[in-house]
Amino acid sequence: MTAEGQRRGRNETEEERADRMWGELIQEVRVAQTGVQILFGFLLTVVFQPKYGQLTSTDQAIYIVTVVLGACATGALIGPVSLHRLVSGRRVKPQAVRLASRMTLVGLALLLATMTSSLLLILRVATHDGYVPYLVAAVVAWYLLGWYGLPLWARRRYSSRSADQDGHPRLPRSPG
Repeated sequence: MTAEGQRRGRNETEEERADRMWGELIQEVRVAQTGVQILFGFLLTVVFQPKYGQLTSTDQAIYIVTVVLGACATGALIGPVSLHRLVSGRRVKPQAVRLASRMTLVGLALLLATMTSSLLLILRVATHDGYVPYLVAAVVAWYLLGWYGLPLWARRRYSSRSADQDGHPRLPRSPG
C-alpha cells in the first residue's frame, strides 16, 4: 500500500468538515426519527383503546412515563433540524454540528428509555409472568451493546487521537 493509501483523515477545511459531518448526522437522525415517530404515534393511540381502562394503576403510570419519554425523544431527535434552520447562514456550522451531535445522543438515550418502558408495559400486559423484568433487562443489554458498547469499543480501538469525544475529527473552535 502506498503512503497516500495509508494516510488517515481527510484534507478538509473546517467548513468542508462541518458540511460533511452535518450530512452524516442528518442521515443518522433520519433513521432514529422514523423509529421514534412510529413508536410515539402508536403510543398516542393506546389511551383510546378500551383495554386502557382495564390496566392497573402501575401499568397506566408506566404508559404515561413512556409517552412522556417518547415525546422528549421526538423533540431531541427533531431538535437538530430546528437548530440548523435557525442558525443557517450565521457561519456557526462547526458549533452547530457539535451541538446537534449532542442533541442526537440525548435523543438516542431517550429513545432507549422509551423502548425499554414500552417493552416493559407490553410484556406486563401480554404475560403476567415474573420473568418480564429479566427479559426487558436482556433486551436493554442488547441495545446498550449495539448502540453504545460496540461503537465506543470501535472508537477507542480504531480512532486516532485527533478525534473529539463524539468520535468525529476535531473541529477548531471559532473565536467568540
